[in-house]
Amino acid sequence: MSGAVTALGTVASPARRRDRRRAALGRNLAAGGFLLPATLLFTLFVVLPVAEAAWYSFYRWNGYGVPTNWVGWRNYQQLFANTVFATAVMNTMLVVVVSLLLQLPLALWLAMLVARGGRSSTIFRTIFFLPYVLGEVAAGLIWRFIFDGNVGLIAAAARALGFEPPFLLADPDLAIYTILAVVIWKYFGFHMMIYVAGLQDIPRELREAAAIDGATRWQSFRYILLPMLWPAIRISIFFAVVGSLQLFDVVMPLTGGGPSNTTHTVVSFQYSFGITRMNIGFGSAVGVVLFLACVGFTLIYRRFVLRERD
Repeated sequence: MSGAVTALGTVASPARRRDRRRAALGRNLAAGGFLLPATLLFTLFVVLPVAEAAWYSFYRWNGYGVPTNWVGWRNYQQLFANTVFATAVMNTMLVVVVSLLLQLPLALWLAMLVARGGRSSTIFRTIFFLPYVLGEVAAGLIWRFIFDGNVGLIAAAARALGFEPPFLLADPDLAIYTILAVVIWKYFGFHMMIYVAGLQDIPRELREAAAIDGATRWQSFRYILLPMLWPAIRISIFFAVVGSLQLFDVVMPLTGGGPSNTTHTVVSFQYSFGITRMNIGFGSAVGVVLFLACVGFTLIYRRFVLRERD
C-alpha cells in the first residue's frame, strides 16, 4: 500500500509542477499584456525623444532636414563655458533652496492651521489651493501687471504713500526675487494639501495623550507629528526639487529671462538660447544635462530617502 502511495505521489508531483508553471506563465503573460501599452507609450514619448536629443547634441543643427554637421562635444564645451548658463544654474539652485527652506515650512504651518476641520478650514484650504489651480502663464501675467512700475498695483501703492514706484522686474538685482515670491505663492498650496492629507491620517488620540502627559505644542509637533508626517514630507521635498529644476512657465511671462539674462532658469535658458535661436544641437545639449541632473537626483533620493525602511 505504501508503495502505491509513493508511486502516485511520484506521478502526481511532475503534474503539479507543470500546473504551477502554467499558472505562473499565465500570470506573466497577463502582466505583460497590461504593461505593454504603458511600455510602448513610455518608449515612444520618453525614451526615444531623450535618445534623439542626446544624438542631436553632437551636431550643429538648426532643426531643418537631417543633421550632418558633426561637432562632437563642442556644444557641451560651449555650454559649460557660457556665463548665462552658469547664472541659470545658480538661479535654479536658488529656487530649489527657497522652495525647501521657505515654501515647504510655510505650507506645513498653514496645513496645521487648516487641518482641524470645520467650514472655515475648508474655505481657507480652497483659498490657499487656488493659486496652484491657476495656470502658470496666467499667474505670471497677473504678477507682471502687479509688479509693473508704471501701471502696476505696487507702483500705485508706492505713489499713494509718496514714494517713487519701484521697477522690480527691470532691476537686475531684484528681478529674481520677484520670481521667487511668485513661485512660493504659486506652489505652496499644493504642498499644503499633501501635509493636510498626512495630518488627517494621524490619530487625534496621540495628540490628546501627549497633552495629558504634559507635552508642549512644540514637543507634540517634534516627537509625534513630525515623525508621522515624514512620508508626506519626503514626497513633498521630491516634488519641490524636481519642479524647481523644471521651472519655466512662470519665468517667461514675468521676465522672459531678463533683464540682461539675469533671471533665466535652466529650462528658460534652453528655450531662449536653443529653440528660439534655431540652435537645436546646443539646446539638446542643455536638455541632456538637465535630464541627467533630474535622473541623478531621483536615483539618489530614491536610494537614500524614498526607501521602504529607514
